[in-house]
Formats: sequence, C-alpha cells, structure tokens
Amino acid sequence: MTPSGRQSLNTSNVLSVIMGGGQGTRLFPLTKDRAKPAVPLAGKYRLVDIPISNCINSGLRRIYILTQFNSASLHGHISRTYKFDQFTSGFVEILAAQQTLTNTSWYEGTADAVRKNLIHFLNHDFQYLLILSGDQLYRMDYRKMIAQHAESGADITVATIPVSRKEAQSFGIMQISEDCCIKRFVEKPKDPAVLDSLRLPKDWLEKNEIKDGEEKFLGSMGIYIFNRALIEKLLDNPLSDFGKHIIPHAINTHRVCSYIFQGYWEDIGTIRSFFEANLDLVTELPRFNFFDMSAPIFSRPRFLPGSKINGAEIEHALISDGCIINHAHIKNTIIGLRTVVGAGTELNRVVTLGSDFYESLESIAKHEREGQPRIGIGANCKIENAIIDKNARIGDNVKISPAGKPENTDHELYFIRDGIVIIPKNAVIPSGTVI
Repeated sequence: MTPSGRQSLNTSNVLSVIMGGGQGTRLFPLTKDRAKPAVPLAGKYRLVDIPISNCINSGLRRIYILTQFNSASLHGHISRTYKFDQFTSGFVEILAAQQTLTNTSWYEGTADAVRKNLIHFLNHDFQYLLILSGDQLYRMDYRKMIAQHAESGADITVATIPVSRKEAQSFGIMQISEDCCIKRFVEKPKDPAVLDSLRLPKDWLEKNEIKDGEEKFLGSMGIYIFNRALIEKLLDNPLSDFGKHIIPHAINTHRVCSYIFQGYWEDIGTIRSFFEANLDLVTELPRFNFFDMSAPIFSRPRFLPGSKINGAEIEHALISDGCIINHAHIKNTIIGLRTVVGAGTELNRVVTLGSDFYESLESIAKHEREGQPRIGIGANCKIENAIIDKNARIGDNVKISPAGKPENTDHELYFIRDGIVIIPKNAVIPSGTVI
C-alpha cells in the first residue's frame, strides 16, 4: 500500500492495548522495584516508550497499558510523558489489576488480562483491537498490518517474523498458506522433524528477498489484531493466554492470517537480551536506529543540561543528558541520565541506568559522614560486563566483573544473571570493594 493509502486509513477505529507483563522474573533485579514496561532503555527511555511511540507514529492515539506488579514507577512515567490535546479523544492510560466484589484474582495471562477489562474496552467505539507487548524493541507502522488485516478479510491477524532454526525453539511457529492464512501453529517446537515440517519454502524466501542462506521459520511476535465482533466470543472461556491458547484454537474455526514483518525486532525479556540490545546501540551502525526522525521514539522531556566531559577517553558510547564525566576511559558503554563518573575509572561493556535526581551538597556531606559514597561511579574504578541500576552509589577503587563467577548468583551487594553483574537500584558499594 502506498504512503498516501496508509494516511487515508481510518485509524480512529482502532483501540490499542499494551500488555505490561507479569512479575518480570527473567528481568529481575531490574524489575525488583518497577514494572517490566518501566525498565529504562538506551540511557533515557523506558521499554514502554517503544510500543507507545509506534502507536503515535501510526496515528493510533487511544492506548491502554495493562499491568499489575510494581506499577508506581510506570504510572509516574506515563502521567508525566503522554498528554494529548484535550480537544481530541487521544489518551494513554494504565489499567492495573484490581480486586472487585466479583473478581478477586490477578491477571493470569494476556487473554485473561484483556477479558478482565473487556467491558471497559467495549465502552469505546472501535472496529479493531490491537494487542501489543510492553517489552520489545522494534519500529513498526501498524497501519500496514491493519490495512492487510482489513483487505484480507481476516478475523485475527498475527504479526510474525522470520527466525532461524535455533531461535524457532523459543517461539510459537506458524505455517501459512499461499494467501498468508495460518494453517498450523506449534508452540516452541524442539523436535527436528516437526521443525523440518514448519520450515519456510525456498521459493517463499526468494520471493520475499531473504538471501542470507539460512533456513527460516515464521515466529509469532506477540502482536495481534482482533475484530471487535469476535473478541468477546473468543474470550468467553477460561483460557488465559493468546499465544498458547486463544490463537491455536482460533486457527481451526476462524480466518487467522499472518502479517510478516522483516525489520529489526528484539524481545527484551531476559537480562542477556536487555544487555545486548542496549550495547548494540553504541555500535556505528546499530540495528535499531534512535536517530530516525521519520518515526521518532518519544519519552519524558526532562530539560536537563548537556553532558559535561572533562577530558575523558570515549570509544563507542552513548552519553545521555545531564552527565558529568571526568578523566575516565569509557568503551562500549551506555551512560544513563545524570550519571557522574570519577577520574581514572574504566568502563567497558557497561549499561548505566543513571539517576533520578542530582544529589545536593548536603546529601553528599551527610553520606560521607556515614562512610558512604555519593550517587554515581567513583574514581579509579574498573567495571566490565555490568548493569548499574539507578541511584547506585559506587565508591572509589571498586572493581566489578563477572569473570570467574557463576552465571547466576545472588549477593547482598549485587546479582549475577546470564553472566552479567547487576548492581541494583539504590545500592551502596563501598570504596575498595572487589566484585
């Protein structure tokens, strides 16, 4: 469809719902004090900014976010960031799980979360319900998917992406017909024979200009469009999850189609995927481009000063607003908002999430009297393969590295997940500590 065709598409008949996820255990300890969509990303954003920005750039301005764990930080971010013109019908609102006189349970899955808010959604005038995930990094014009959904006469459309054989074992894999209708769905197939039967044909790969030589499979992205007339019927049962239950059942009874997306897409569901997706942003040609102003990623305007660099050596790094970096050595690192880095410190493959505020002189003096460092990273530290969460206090001469340690471990000062050291939010690491 041409750009002008996409612009003429009626986006006012779409209601968008972003799934906030459960406890986010695979992203712990980053989700210890915040909901998964509120986890900081790329120095100055939050994960939830990605699907919301995709919606805004696609002309979709009625957006709900469903969450139930540690939602205070997410509420604060949404209320300070997304304020639409009062003369339009646009909104971004959070619907947190709540106990009522008729329902005392939490959300038990994606479908259950929508079911428990369905009466609320049906009060709106919409034709299509767009279901999105709150923990993925990608840029998509949803108008293309909506247009295909309408033109194909689909009851449900599932966004899919070509993945490798190894990746396919972690996805719901689709098998499609010539007209892109889904005729088979297998959740996380491991059997080589089953995988062979789900492989995309070579002529399909050639037709879609996929020429990397690898065999490909169609993996579900967890992005769905449902017709309004159908969603109530599909949820009139105790099934709890769209990907595991609702979609596989619907394939046998309704027209379920695949929308094939071929751009960059990353599911940021684990510490390793979060870490690697962030570090990819500091490369010269990152796979996700935050500098693409044709479809910008929005976030909270903070009105911070430009970062101050006092003679540091910096190679492949992303420096956020409001930082003070002294004579440090920084390589392959993301420096989050308001981060202070001391002289002589070496950072290599580090993701710092920054600070929520600038510490006052009185606070710095008070903590010094108590034997605690100021917020930020002190002097002469050496840190590698680590995530430093917000407001951490790291003293002078601290060494942090996962080398020689277990892949996963818990300590009173730090955590290790997927071979990456995580210094949790508000942690205090005394001077001279070796981790």
